[in-house]
Amino acid sequence: MEQASQDALTASVDKDTWTAEDYQELLKELFSTSNPADRFKSILAEMEAANPDAKGAVALKIGIARYILCRFADALSAFAEATDNRDCHYFQAQCYKQLRSYEKAVEELDRAEARGWDADAIGLEKAEIWILAGETQNASKAISSLERKLGETAGFKYVRGLLLEMTGCGEEAAQMYVQALEIEEDHPAALFRLAYLHDLHGDEEEAIELYKKCVAQPPVHTNALINLAVLHEDAGRYDMAATCLRRVLATCPAHPRARLFLKDAEASKTMYYDEDQAKRLARRNAVLDIPVTDFELSVRARNCLKKMNIRTLGDLVRTTEVDLLGYKNFGETSLKEIKDMLDSKTLHLGQAMEESDPEYQLVSSQPAGVENEGILATPLEQVELSIRARRALQALHIGTLGELASKTEQELMVCKNFGQTSLNEVRQRLAEYGLALRETNN
Repeated sequence: MEQASQDALTASVDKDTWTAEDYQELLKELFSTSNPADRFKSILAEMEAANPDAKGAVALKIGIARYILCRFADALSAFAEATDNRDCHYFQAQCYKQLRSYEKAVEELDRAEARGWDADAIGLEKAEIWILAGETQNASKAISSLERKLGETAGFKYVRGLLLEMTGCGEEAAQMYVQALEIEEDHPAALFRLAYLHDLHGDEEEAIELYKKCVAQPPVHTNALINLAVLHEDAGRYDMAATCLRRVLATCPAHPRARLFLKDAEASKTMYYDEDQAKRLARRNAVLDIPVTDFELSVRARNCLKKMNIRTLGDLVRTTEVDLLGYKNFGETSLKEIKDMLDSKTLHLGQAMEESDPEYQLVSSQPAGVENEGILATPLEQVELSIRARRALQALHIGTLGELASKTEQELMVCKNFGQTSLNEVRQRLAEYGLALRETNN
């Protein structure tokens, strides 16, 4: 079987020129061989070495080969010297789409149609690009005009689902993706979008199954592999996460997220995390975060604490008797009130400076006061977070629990798509590690 696949691949590679049909056949043949990415990189290297100034049909082959390996900008430089036909312009459009140059992608699709590419197929491709570009009105008109001819095809169902998803109709979009997969069970784009919706809503097991189907066929969806790796890592399956990320790097060696995530996944295999200790710290800090205003105190004691900027029990255990008695109007009566209040929670003044047992070291809301550097250095990829919250934190360049704990609520809320739900989720996750967001200095 392997030899037959190798022979078929050799025959395809040796063709004078490639078309879109040859591209699809190449993908099937590559996936039937061992180490397909390495094999095809070798094929491309041989073509480039033999044709340093490639033009015409050879340049078209090199451009398509670079596109297969996700070298989109390099592919465009080859297509600039390639035969001016429908295949050349179609693949240029695909490159521009991947590079998010949507206007140029549409222009190249128009050129592909002018040179003989099916007009309905081009219309559907343009509708998808308009959706990705946020031009939903143009996309909606194109979809309506194509419904009579293509309404029952998987491609049409997928594009309509994408329009629904991007306009906030997630449930209806999911139904469209399901219908697309009922028509074509391996439709890669529909698989990815449906997996992403399940992922977004916390249905991780279903998302994993769909991502697996998505990456089990050519062309491999890079984002599907990365999202799958994140889910595996969240579940503690570090080897499986690393395998997904290596597949990305096999074709895109410089992919920044894949390189970062792989480093974290590899490090996680040898990292020890004491979950019981983290829970004890969380319970302890929940007590320390109790405001002093929750207790019955005299007006004198309450006013003194307020003027000293002592707001929580945690602030008190970092304060000594000498500190309190040295404050104007704070006497022995107020001191006894404070001691009794702390005693009710098995705490005492100056406790933070006295404790030396690392199992019970106090954790403040300020990262500088956290003695357990291992927890602070924990990458967020190892923390259970929703996709929405994870992406918002990535946009803020927050990579570890320590960096997250150094932020205030206001600093997080300025990020687009980071709302109250994400904020509550972040608070909960930090509390599980005995941490909290930094308080705003008033």
